[in-house]
Amino acid sequence: MDLGEITEKLRARVGDNSGLDATVKFDFGDDGLIFVDAASDPNTVSNDDKEADCTIRISLANFVKLMEGDMDPTTAFMMGRLKVEGSMGIAMKLSKIVG
Repeated sequence: MDLGEITEKLRARVGDNSGLDATVKFDFGDDGLIFVDAASDPNTVSNDDKEADCTIRISLANFVKLMEGDMDPTTAFMMGRLKVEGSMGIAMKLSKIVG
């Protein structure tokens, strides 16, 4: 699955109002990024590099595993496969749209 396909899947999961009320950036390193603006109405999902309330650093392959339910986010965090910068509270709410 490439970045475009993942962006579209995440866009469908976020919808017009995810209830997150924050901005989140998923940083996949050299593979790109996804920016979720869930503070706007309607919510938007893009590949723009903007400042976010919470940044999740994870490999694209591991993010796909999270979205497909093949990896537990807590385990990924504890093993260092997922890193959180910014609000941990926002990161904890992401299971609604990612997992």
